[in-house]
Amino acid sequence: MNELAIRMRDDERGMTTAEYAVGTVAVCGLGGVLMKLLASEQVRALIWQVISEAFAFLF
Repeated sequence: MNELAIRMRDDERGMTTAEYAVGTVAVCGLGGVLMKLLASEQVRALIWQVISEAFAFLF
């Protein structure tokens, strides 16, 4: 192979941009799922129950 082909094969400058893009999309998706879960009444009741039982010794 010629020198240009070898340099192009080993060049990874654009990889960090693609990795940031994939990570950003993944975090946005996870945030959407968490928002949907926390908006449901069942999950809010469960969280409130756990917190209430954790601090029950104070009452």
